[in-house]
Amino acid sequence: MFISPAYAQDAAGGAGAIVMQLLPLILIFVVFYFLLIRPQQKKMKEHKAMLGALKRGDRVVTAGGILGEVKLVKETSDEVEVEIANGVRVTVVRGTISAVIRPEAANDVKG
Repeated sequence: MFISPAYAQDAAGGAGAIVMQLLPLILIFVVFYFLLIRPQQKKMKEHKAMLGALKRGDRVVTAGGILGEVKLVKETSDEVEVEIANGVRVTVVRGTISAVIRPEAANDVKG
């Protein structure tokens, strides 16, 4: 007939107990956001800006590891023409270009 004191205490502190149970999950999400999600978004933004700034004469590395020089940037489509050897030109999708090589870095590779 009587409610035990343990049940009465649980009913009074129910909101605080829920917050304490959710606190570790919230902390895990915050850590994942700052360590994984935010840096990845920043990297994607930089890569998109690099692809947008492609111009003729840039030395690039494709996702397959092929080095080449940009010969034609098609603004209307998502394609770039890259010369990978003398007289050998391939058309690649702009998104498959993984890096633009600086001129001083290109000189280091050659010799």
